[in-house]
Amino acid sequence: MRGRWQVGNRFTLLPEGKRFLPALFKAIDEARTTLYLELYLMESGTLATRVIDALCAAAGRGVTVLVLLDGYGSMKLAYSDRGRLREAGVALRFFNPLAWRQLGKNLSRDHRKLLIVDEQLAFTGGFGAVDSFVEAWYEVAVRIEGPVVADWVGLFAQLWESPLTRRKTAPRHWPSPAPIAPLTENMRGRMISGRGHRYQAIRHSLHRRIVAAERRLWLCTPYFVPTFSLRRRLIRAARLGVDVRLLLPGSRHDHPSIRYAGQRFYARLLRAGVRIYEFQPTFIHAKFVLVDDWASIGSCNFDHWSLQWNLEANQEVEDTGFACDVAALFERNFAASEEIHWDQWRHRPWTQRCREWVFGTLNGWMTRLR
Repeated sequence: MRGRWQVGNRFTLLPEGKRFLPALFKAIDEARTTLYLELYLMESGTLATRVIDALCAAAGRGVTVLVLLDGYGSMKLAYSDRGRLREAGVALRFFNPLAWRQLGKNLSRDHRKLLIVDEQLAFTGGFGAVDSFVEAWYEVAVRIEGPVVADWVGLFAQLWESPLTRRKTAPRHWPSPAPIAPLTENMRGRMISGRGHRYQAIRHSLHRRIVAAERRLWLCTPYFVPTFSLRRRLIRAARLGVDVRLLLPGSRHDHPSIRYAGQRFYARLLRAGVRIYEFQPTFIHAKFVLVDDWASIGSCNFDHWSLQWNLEANQEVEDTGFACDVAALFERNFAASEEIHWDQWRHRPWTQRCREWVFGTLNGWMTRLR
């Protein structure tokens, strides 16, 4: 699903959990009519308990609360927590629960992250209800207001009623949403989503922006195993004089094998003039891109898995002021990173080269099998 470009919106960048988590909880506490929450990861723990408490309190004051979780990503959500939600009147559904009779079907996961409040306000990013997001991961979210929120409501409703979503609640009647009045900020944006290999609007949009880049192309992704077409476009842009930079995780990675698999592409990228930064303070789980004055923030990792199997969704924004905020965030994170230089990388030890070869080969086999 690709929303149309609309003006009259307000987008607020919320870097780090200390900014976006209070904003999310405040929005939930102030909800009056509806709350829609869609997450990939939700695991029982301190953060999940806070989320459940807030959702149950909202349901208790008469708010219609719908929670859609991925069937795999929520496997560590205890049955007692699920029971608390249902007992409070929260409608709980799971996307594509694991089925051993259809192993190939299990690969399709709902990787989106979305909170919609009163069908007037939305949040998206890479967050989840997992304690790691508070304690050890660097994350980014965006607050969304204005006409574009209606497209996020439509995206949620589409999956809520999907045959792939397990239902223990009655189907919901989704009336046509009332038009949302444009805001004075008049920022331009659109919602864009992907459904694996069947619908890759996010990838196509990024590729078009890369080809048209004139000044800068900065990309942050936690799982850097890029497709050949993305690598080729990054290299071409750098050779044409565009400021191409990658912000990637350092050694504090939750899946070190993926980091090594992606590092096998460093040499060619560095030789072409691409600048690579590895973030040092924590594991950076954020996914955001800045090309000139266009930004994209959401759930998509721009790797083989996200593009071939997952349901993803991003908020695209084309606004000079918002682009300045995203650029400032990049600059702060570049300053907290170690830049990888070609002269340094070409002399890396043989143990590092072996890791790249082993995990790169395994990743290549898995990609071909998928």
